[in-house]
Amino acid sequence: MRISFSSFETYQNCPLKYKFQNIDKIKEPKSKEAIFGSILHSVMKFVHTPGILSPSLDQAMEFFSNLWNATIFENPDEERAAFSQGVRMIQDYYKKNNPAKFNIVDLESRFQIEIGKEGEKHIVSGIIDRIDKTENGFEIIDYKTTKKMPAQEKVDNNMQLSVYLQAFLSRYPSERKNLSNLKVSLYFLKHGVKLSAQRTEEQLQKTEGKFLETIRLIKEEHFEPQISPLCDWCGYQNICPMWKHKFKNARKIDTEEINRSIQEYIDLKSAITITRNRLGKLQQKIFQYMEQEGADRVFGENGIIAKSKRKTYGYDKEKIKALLEPLGFWEEITKIDGIALRGILEVLPFEVRKSLEETKTLEKETETLVVKKG
Repeated sequence: MRISFSSFETYQNCPLKYKFQNIDKIKEPKSKEAIFGSILHSVMKFVHTPGILSPSLDQAMEFFSNLWNATIFENPDEERAAFSQGVRMIQDYYKKNNPAKFNIVDLESRFQIEIGKEGEKHIVSGIIDRIDKTENGFEIIDYKTTKKMPAQEKVDNNMQLSVYLQAFLSRYPSERKNLSNLKVSLYFLKHGVKLSAQRTEEQLQKTEGKFLETIRLIKEEHFEPQISPLCDWCGYQNICPMWKHKFKNARKIDTEEINRSIQEYIDLKSAITITRNRLGKLQQKIFQYMEQEGADRVFGENGIIAKSKRKTYGYDKEKIKALLEPLGFWEEITKIDGIALRGILEVLPFEVRKSLEETKTLEKETETLVVKKG
């Protein structure tokens, strides 16, 4: 199987989105955030492309302006804010970095690496934004235009950087003995901060294992939708079972009756929650009164409230298995509790029923209130 890192990441975030993209081949319109990120990546490539002289800040700004696409934004205010943010990112990058001082090995380096055992090999592909030669080794850098910057721990365990390092080592296998001098970094352009980490052989092996597990799930067709904050930027909401009802007006599928039913259900669930909370407070007051008066029942105009004890029992799993397995009933028990056991008690010999009763122990006893009307 061939899988790109971006497809792997998509599956990790939402298996159903992976299916829409890679199996059903349904095209997803590029979001304005994705287009903005692509433009900034192109600027970074322009800035660091080896030449006699590195591009100046003014040249980088001109390059950015020529790539800019104002039509992807909903209104002029949003477009101006995004353009200004891009300008600030580039200016900040030049303040903190001198492009002429980096020893660039490669930019937007495409890779394909093999994973898996003989007989079941898979190809992982991707693009590394930048590889630098450092004083003692190399540094692999990926640019990020996200609004939030993660904690260092996230970078220490970032799958993308691990895969990129694997790809680097497949190109330069002799560098594996120099692993302690190989650095992997995420540069967050919005914040002007680079977070770096290193990898161990164990981490690299775990990365391959994670890919193989994901490939197994894909082959077994596990494509459940997964709700997350990323849904806000997903272009498949109108066909996703978790979101498509939001587009009911465009699809013209609802009737007034079902709309009323949906709203009434939401209202009733809210009312049930309020009622349950109120019942809990009233029960507490009545219990306190009963204890104060030494009464087990209280009388109202429309009925009687009485104390009731509810007992919860536990069962010794190994003893029950020893009793039921010889009789062929063990496989019928999916959960060991009183309800499950009651389903087979009638057909069991008396001695076995008696032995089953002896395995149970009282785990919890709670008091509740029951109401008898009239």
